[in-house]
Amino acid sequence: MSRVLVIGAGGVSSVAVHKMAMNADIFSHITLASRTKSKCDAIAESVKSRFGVSIDTAAIDADDVAATTALIQSVKPALVVNLALPYQDLSIMDACLAAGVNYLDTANYEPRDEAKFEYKWQWAYQERFKEAGLMALLGSGFDPGVTSVFATYTKKHLLDRIDTLDILDCNGGDTGLPFATNFNPEINLREVTANSRHWENGQWVEGPALSHKQAFDFEGVGQKNMYLMYHEELESLAKFYPEIKRIRFWMTFGDSYLKHLEVLENIGMTSIEPMMFQGREIIPIEFLKALLPEPASLGPITKGKTNIGTIATGEKDGVQKTFYVKNICDHEEAYAETGNQAVSYTTGVPAMIGAAMMLTGKWSGDGVFNMEQLDPDPFMDMLNKHGLPWTVEELDAPLAF
Repeated sequence: MSRVLVIGAGGVSSVAVHKMAMNADIFSHITLASRTKSKCDAIAESVKSRFGVSIDTAAIDADDVAATTALIQSVKPALVVNLALPYQDLSIMDACLAAGVNYLDTANYEPRDEAKFEYKWQWAYQERFKEAGLMALLGSGFDPGVTSVFATYTKKHLLDRIDTLDILDCNGGDTGLPFATNFNPEINLREVTANSRHWENGQWVEGPALSHKQAFDFEGVGQKNMYLMYHEELESLAKFYPEIKRIRFWMTFGDSYLKHLEVLENIGMTSIEPMMFQGREIIPIEFLKALLPEPASLGPITKGKTNIGTIATGEKDGVQKTFYVKNICDHEEAYAETGNQAVSYTTGVPAMIGAAMMLTGKWSGDGVFNMEQLDPDPFMDMLNKHGLPWTVEELDAPLAF
């Protein structure tokens, strides 16, 4: 059994902490810290009422390395689970190094002043974590995270060689609201408005945001338009699976969402450039975030399912085959269990599982690791046992687009 410190108090953190409390044989003591302690206290109350487990809470500014280091030293966890904003990854990694504690996150670092997320900043910590005898696990969410494990499982059990890999992310949930993001609005909008990029024949192919779409029939949801996007797991998959000739990421968006997004972009509300307003400097996208519904508040009104998976084509015993590995998650069932909708659930559960892998020693090592570098089998086993069951389907043919 092990002590854990979770930083961040959004929907993903709420799910992760609830699921940790359900696995007290692994997580003997949980401390939850965030800039706003009242959010931590609300999650703690929910955990106590649902499962009878008490967790400690604390206030912390995760940008403050010294304060975060002091909190880690006070809590004495075996692992710090970073579920705060991607902007804070490096400061929390610095604090873990200073305190001598292992690290886990669900999303790679992104500078505040540039809408660009990539692993180079965190991969640069490899030698420091290795020399300290510590492990940092990057991207233990769903995508990135589970989708990378799906790919690793496919390579280990289903295909001798992967030639093409497509990641398909469909949120078929409906809130009844005209416009709302299903996770942090600022991060979501920066991601969606970025240029598309995919990996093909050893290089990146770039295009305008949301310019390439395909219709796809998602089990449990129905036919949806999905759009070619860049997502961070493409970078790590391309690094650790250089054999794959093409890797793409697709995400579904409804017409209403795209209509509102186009208007907001056209009037500058998605900009990250500072501007003056009534004598003070503001960043438009941060102001927009304050106007939009808090994603954690959407749980009671979200209905429908998510469907996220990987379609890989390659060779097995000299024969070309295509396999579709996916998970379908129900928003209402996720809310009933943890008080959070399925988008938070599908990220929070893998965060708990990744932490469990490290705390039980099933995943170990010195340095900085991505999900693709580790044995998929124990992680896949825990997905089935803890609310995210997966299926494997052999398709008759590769994707036609």
